[in-house]
Amino acid sequence: MPMSKPKTAETNFREAFERLKAGVPKVLPAGTLVSQNNVAKEAGCDPSALRKARFPGLVEEIQAYLATHGQERPTSERQRLLKARQVSRGKSDTIASLKQQRDYAASRLVEADELISTLTRRVRDLEAKLDDLQPRASVVRIKPAAKPKANQRSMDISGPQ
Repeated sequence: MPMSKPKTAETNFREAFERLKAGVPKVLPAGTLVSQNNVAKEAGCDPSALRKARFPGLVEEIQAYLATHGQERPTSERQRLLKARQVSRGKSDTIASLKQQRDYAASRLVEADELISTLTRRVRDLEAKLDDLQPRASVVRIKPAAKPKANQRSMDISGPQ
């Protein structure tokens, strides 16, 4: 019966690193971020066991992975709920603001309608008064009398001749 070689520490660390990258850790909770300490913990070792002096290639791989994927952090349930609450609050604030604008516009419309009806009644009343004040008989125009013509003497200003 052939004896299998026991796994080396580096092999354990590499397997733990791959599990964390895939998001299916065995020891740590699901969704745990990849870090040098978390790789050591996932491998079942103390975080100080994974040192650059002992495993330089693996530590460089982990650091390179973090440099390229470090910004990709899955949101926690709490963060997701907080974001949803903020979006909901934003939507409810928008709805409240729109309702307020609608109510203001409706009140301005009612005021304008009332003013239009008041002015229309006033115009009708004034037209009726105007009809009462206008004379009922037709007006006959009289031609003005012709102006007397000026004679030559009255126009001479130089004096008697």
